[in-house]
Amino acid sequence: MSVLTIREVRSSAERARAAPVALRKSAFEVLKDVTKAQATAQPYDIFLSHASADADIVLGISAILKGLGHSVYIDWLEDPHLDRSHVTPATAAVLRDRMNQCRSLFFATTEGSSASRWMPWECGYFDGSKGKSAILPVLAQPTEHFVGQEYLGLYPYITKNERQRDGKVGLWVRRSVDIWVEFEAWLRGEEPRRH
Repeated sequence: MSVLTIREVRSSAERARAAPVALRKSAFEVLKDVTKAQATAQPYDIFLSHASADADIVLGISAILKGLGHSVYIDWLEDPHLDRSHVTPATAAVLRDRMNQCRSLFFATTEGSSASRWMPWECGYFDGSKGKSAILPVLAQPTEHFVGQEYLGLYPYITKNERQRDGKVGLWVRRSVDIWVEFEAWLRGEEPRRH
């Protein structure tokens, strides 16, 4: 099992941009095209909390998660009218409504995430309302072990690995190297356990 790596998500972003529909488009344009088909009222598996400056990384993460069969909400694509540079009650209300449509929140840790004003609020709101918040580390090197700094260490983290039952790659929610549960089971209410 391993966390996502910067190299992996950038490679995924390159493949997404290389697809025929994405010819010569920016990461933002590709993500917008991909999500256009999703109805705005549909439930999502994952609310992707991320730094808005990480568009290329977000493209790669989105492609990986969607490739694993999960629907992903990305705020600046689904709700481009939001002004994330200003904290307003109206913006917060839209984000709360969207988070209520999602089954889980992944907090994408990158070099840019520490500068985000919205990410800690999104994580806290989602954790308080649904309790299904997890850290999605995007690191330079693959590893099974992740220790989040400060409050991030309170949450489980996401890795991906092949499932034994069918050999397909899936997501895992982990508390440590030997305490984990499959993502789908976690969404159904199971907690990570020692293996």
